[in-house]
Amino acid sequence: MTSDWFRKRFLGKTNLGDRGQEQTPGRSTPAPTPPLYCRPKFLRGVGLEAREPGQRPVYSPARDHPLPWHTGYAEVINAEKSEFNEDQAVCCPLSIRRREGGSEEEQEWLILCQEEDEVIGQEMETMGQSSGCTALAVLYLQGKLYVANAGDSRAILVQKHGVMSLSSEFTPETERQRIQYLAFVYPKLLADEFTRLEFPRRLKGDDVGQKVLYRDYGMTGWGYKRVEKADLKYPLVHGQGRQARLLGTLAVTRGLGDHQLKVLDTDIEVKPFLSSIPQVHVMDLELPSVGKDDIIIMATDGLWDILSSEQVAQVARSFLQKNRGDPYRFSELAQALIYQTQGKETIPQGTLDRESLVSYDDVSVFVIPLHKMERGNGGS
Repeated sequence: MTSDWFRKRFLGKTNLGDRGQEQTPGRSTPAPTPPLYCRPKFLRGVGLEAREPGQRPVYSPARDHPLPWHTGYAEVINAEKSEFNEDQAVCCPLSIRRREGGSEEEQEWLILCQEEDEVIGQEMETMGQSSGCTALAVLYLQGKLYVANAGDSRAILVQKHGVMSLSSEFTPETERQRIQYLAFVYPKLLADEFTRLEFPRRLKGDDVGQKVLYRDYGMTGWGYKRVEKADLKYPLVHGQGRQARLLGTLAVTRGLGDHQLKVLDTDIEVKPFLSSIPQVHVMDLELPSVGKDDIIIMATDGLWDILSSEQVAQVARSFLQKNRGDPYRFSELAQALIYQTQGKETIPQGTLDRESLVSYDDVSVFVIPLHKMERGNGGS
């Protein structure tokens, strides 16, 4: 898997210079047109009808075009923040071909995400665009599942009597020490506008000379320090939970893109603090602890902003128990989970009975039944 494969598969070209136009000496080449927005292939033909303002229909693949292993999928667009769904789902089989030895191409697997991140940055710069995304992927290969995550999406394993997290979320709060260490090594990244130290609250002028709690890159707990004038600068990491922000700008610290992102009204770049390297979790499906009724649920942050992993597992167990004979139950479960984020009046019967909570973000959900996989028979 190389950058050329990535460009051809997702960008429709083999290299950045292949634009289908010949360059004339002395004449500037017009900027290329950004690729048209499109939905996942498995949703083509779904939801083509006009959407009324304010409506947020939930879409799933057509029943006559099921996903592999009868995997369930559903999505809903955000509450009019953008014209299109900002999540982009992919579900497809991959193949590995035997090649002649001696090639160094295999080494590119080790730096794949960094390389493709550079490709995205070059594309965005060429097209005059600025954007970024998180990424969550699950690969089934020779009886094992590989879960790679860079960002704040989440994958969980739902079992009969428990739930296991298969990914970690990367936010300014969870990666505070890494970010602060970068600021320690490269203080110019702060442009003399931010302080790398974290405090329980924003400091004011009256705090100068007083002792307050603080944390630095080498500290898991809190210590005391006497406030200096430099400590009054805006913190590199500020806020808690979903409100935590990097440089007061970004809520995630790993992902792809955002090469042109800068702090509002400044030339301070955010990208140097971001990482495109995912965390990879490997699960052996041959282990006795993996049951035939276990499922994996992958979802973007729009779901997890409203429901905890335990609540999602509770909904899944209850729903699947009541619909064991329904061959489309996994897609219906994905829809039911999204309904949970849309307010109490839209929740189907048999799911959680609780106060109304609404996610205004895009929400995308995969439900993957493990018992459908042909264990030990190669990869997909």
